[in-house]
Amino acid sequence: MISRFLPVRLRRLLGVKVTTRPPAFQLIDQPAQLAPLLAALGRVEEVALDTEADNMFHYRTRVCLLQFLVDGEVFLVDVLAPGMQLDPLWAILAHKHLIMHGSDFDLRLLHDLCRFRTHSLFDTMLAAQLLNRQRIGLAALLEEHFGVAIDKSGQKANWSARPITPKLLTYAALDVWHLPALRDILARELAKRGRTQWMEQQCRAQIEAGSTGFAPPDENDWRIGKSERLRGRGLSVLHAVWHWREAQAKRIDTAPFKVCGNELLLRISAACDEEGATPEAVLGQVNLGRRHDRIFPSLAEAVRAGFDRDPKTLPRRPGRDYRHAALTQAEVERLDRIKEDRDRVAAKIELDPTLIASRAQLAQITRAPDRIDDVLLRWQADLLRDIPSLKS
Repeated sequence: MISRFLPVRLRRLLGVKVTTRPPAFQLIDQPAQLAPLLAALGRVEEVALDTEADNMFHYRTRVCLLQFLVDGEVFLVDVLAPGMQLDPLWAILAHKHLIMHGSDFDLRLLHDLCRFRTHSLFDTMLAAQLLNRQRIGLAALLEEHFGVAIDKSGQKANWSARPITPKLLTYAALDVWHLPALRDILARELAKRGRTQWMEQQCRAQIEAGSTGFAPPDENDWRIGKSERLRGRGLSVLHAVWHWREAQAKRIDTAPFKVCGNELLLRISAACDEEGATPEAVLGQVNLGRRHDRIFPSLAEAVRAGFDRDPKTLPRRPGRDYRHAALTQAEVERLDRIKEDRDRVAAKIELDPTLIASRAQLAQITRAPDRIDDVLLRWQADLLRDIPSLKS
């Protein structure tokens, strides 16, 4: 049994047979079936967790499936099953240590679903980043350490479709089956490199970020991509066609990008900015594809409405605070020196420089070096605190 938790390369060297047999699991798709999972959770301190959502297939994202590994048993909970009440589950889970991979989306999703917040976490993707792994996806890590090949088609599956196919259920089970063993491998490497406290700080920050949920809708969400390059009329058209796309996506309950992509919206808006442009000339160049012929008239109406709208009536951008105002020339030069020092520190310890501090964070530090502990986590600040550019 212990050999299952050894890295696949070591198992092969030891002559241990490598198996990719899928794990057994219990599918919970009726409320009465929750009791064994709740009982199992009551006996343990930690649990591996993952979620599957339908954000690629519906306008509003829903949690569709929960995957748990509890003391060697996999439980798959159909969140969309009729009558499924999960309040007792969240109450117990909030007190467990979670092992997850790429938890940011999942934690935000669960916060918005039921205000769930975990008290402790080990995120194997964060660990892989802190170890400077070049491939940090779960599929890559499972293949490297356990010889498991995951069918990536599950990443794009419609998890709200019922019944869930056996193939997808097996994919979901694999997402949690190896997480404790993977955690152990990465935790040992972190300890060897003296980065255990870094990991603890990263995970606490992840919990805090996840507890804010997803950003609520904003009146300036329509300012996508390179919209700052547009002039007045182009901005008015972009505002109109972006809201047209939202309305269409909501009406047919699909993801907005499946109505049309940002590139098309920006291309239409930019064409309307051209001197002498007319709605009819611009629309004559638009091709939504045959399956979207029915919504073309409403797009045309949106383009004409945007063409006629006074740009001065558009929602204004919020005023920028001092942290985001443009840097002076002297500050830009200092930012470049700080960035160079950060890059040298990162190269010395073999770490992605942006994990120490992003450019936006460096800009804040440039303007207010004494706020470094407010901008960065403690381990990040400690790496930069004594660099020459912050002392000059």
